[in-house]
Amino acid sequence: MESDIRMTGLRTRAVNVPLQYPVITAVGVVATAPLVLIDLETDSGVVGHAYVFTYTPLALKATQAMIDALAPLVAGQPLSPHTIEQLLQARFRLVGNTGLIRMASAGLDMAIWDAYAKTLNAPLVEVLGGRARPIPAYDSHSMDGVDLAVRRAHDASDAGYRAIKTKIGYASLAQDLDVIRAIRHAVGDHVEILVDYNQGLSVPEAIQRSRALASEGLGWIEEPTLQHDYDGHRKIREAIATPVQMGENWFGVEEMSLALKAQACDLCMPDLMKIGGVSGWLRARTLAECHGLPMSSHIFQEFSAHLLAVTPTCHWLERMDLAGPVVDSSLTFRDGHAHIGDRPGAGFVWKEDAVERYSV
Repeated sequence: MESDIRMTGLRTRAVNVPLQYPVITAVGVVATAPLVLIDLETDSGVVGHAYVFTYTPLALKATQAMIDALAPLVAGQPLSPHTIEQLLQARFRLVGNTGLIRMASAGLDMAIWDAYAKTLNAPLVEVLGGRARPIPAYDSHSMDGVDLAVRRAHDASDAGYRAIKTKIGYASLAQDLDVIRAIRHAVGDHVEILVDYNQGLSVPEAIQRSRALASEGLGWIEEPTLQHDYDGHRKIREAIATPVQMGENWFGVEEMSLALKAQACDLCMPDLMKIGGVSGWLRARTLAECHGLPMSSHIFQEFSAHLLAVTPTCHWLERMDLAGPVVDSSLTFRDGHAHIGDRPGAGFVWKEDAVERYSV
């Protein structure tokens, strides 16, 4: 993995881009996509691209500053993902490698892997030992209410998606059921419906609602209670028939390991940024394989398609195009699958006009 190419610097830009639909959840609304765009510069002229998603604009500048602070640590270092990952883990062991530190380090890791693959003039999936292949994708929706949920479900089904995720956790169980049944009526039995409570329920209420949903034929129930309550998730899992999904909030494989040890879930879906970038994902996929858990992705679709293609228990890619307004990507979606293009690296460049337009 060692390279003669040296990293020379980092450039970051903060943007806040519009979303076609706000991401409405049971616990809050993400109205825009606040992103920090990362350019990793090298002495070969190759530039690695990546971005991180800060969920709220309040964290945008702090995250950008954290990434900028990493620049002196990598300047002059060889373009070696493993070397830099080990360096950062050691540097942040005492302060705790989580939160914004983990997000910043993961963004840097993604940019290094993108640059490394570009130096080999190969897509990231090939550098990781795999090959490009279609990855099953589900269309990810919000807490939309019946009318919009049905309209979006129709659009997704017509576009070829064979799975749709909707966010629930309405004021009453009856409203949850109304939305799920309306979607089912709209798309028929050939489309799988996944639901996400976004940590919105207590354990007893999660058990009650999930049991009531048992006859709806759901593919999974995601994060029914607080994500760090692994024992609570285990209790829910043992009490219901529908598979329990979690993982988007695991900060590192250490937290993933604790959740799996607690038998908190039937399925897993690490977030590329929170799990530790490409390097963290590669360890997470091994953990999922050892536990026999189907593994899906959470956002970051441009990188996630490459990574799922080399994940033995690959399940679903989440299609949620948060960075679409500022990213020109070779990733395409057809017939319910993500198709990796043949560009080197993760396969995307910035739309510079849009970056300037949405700059913070």
